[in-house]
Order: sequence, then C-alpha cells, then structure tokens
Amino acid sequence: MLDRLVVDPSLYRDAMSRYAGHVQIVTTAHEGEKRGVTITAACSVSDNPAMVLACVNASNPKNAIFERSGRFALNTLSADQIDLANAFSGRDPSLTSEQRFAIGNWQELVTGAPVLSDALAAFDCRLVELKVMATHMILIGEVMGVTFGETKPALLYMDRSYRAL
Repeated sequence: MLDRLVVDPSLYRDAMSRYAGHVQIVTTAHEGEKRGVTITAACSVSDNPAMVLACVNASNPKNAIFERSGRFALNTLSADQIDLANAFSGRDPSLTSEQRFAIGNWQELVTGAPVLSDALAAFDCRLVELKVMATHMILIGEVMGVTFGETKPALLYMDRSYRAL
C-alpha cells in the first residue's frame, strides 16, 4: 500500500500551469442574481445523454448559487474574448456582477442560465450532481441546449497567460 504523499500546493500549481486548458465562463442565475466565473477545469462527461462537468472554487461563498439555482451554462471563449475572461476571473474585485455581464451579449436558452451569444460553443445545463472535492465543487450537468458562435481561434490558458489556438 502506498503511503499518502503530500505534494506542495505551489509545486502542483506550477506543474498545472504547463497544462493547456480551454478558457470558459461558467454562469448561472437564481432569483434575480447572476454569477459567472472564468475557469479552465471543464470537460465532456458523456454524449448520451449529453453531459459536461465544470469545477469552481468551493471556498468562495458566492459560488453556492450554482447549487441553489440547479442550472449552469458553460461558455467557451474565443481568442478575441480576453476582456470577458479577465472580467469574470476576479482579477478586478471592484467589478460587480452587473458590470461583468454588461461586457458581453447574453441570452437564455432552456434553463435560464446566462449564455454568451457569441461563445464558440455554449452548453446550457441542468445541474444533476454537485460534489465537493478538496478545494473545488464539481458541477455535473445534463446539456439541455447548445448554441454555436462564429468559428474562430479558441482562447487557451497555459504558463499563466492566454494563448490562441
């Protein structure tokens, strides 16, 4: 049996910074309140039924809205949407939710979660499971609607900076 080794969190983050991730904004809305967070931890779970997962920081009390709402949208950003990625990243904590959502053009599809109209692809999801794992909440959603924007280079994050592909 292997003994549990504890990897230093900063060492882990340095290693993960070399892992290219697509940049997305995960959004939700509940009782008139909207929430959006820039993430790179998201992926497909299944195509039948269509399901995705997204990870958000569990220590931020504002992220509890994802569970209360029971819905979320996963919005894939293009390389020309760095301003949106920055706005929803929390780098500028003075921005209100209203100011962040004023930057893009948003619509609703099926669930009522905010969907970025010109996202490369957006997945409108019903939350089917939420699991807290260490520092993050894993949101698993059944895709209820999909929309596509114009085909453009994708926005990636690697080596602690944005890249285009």
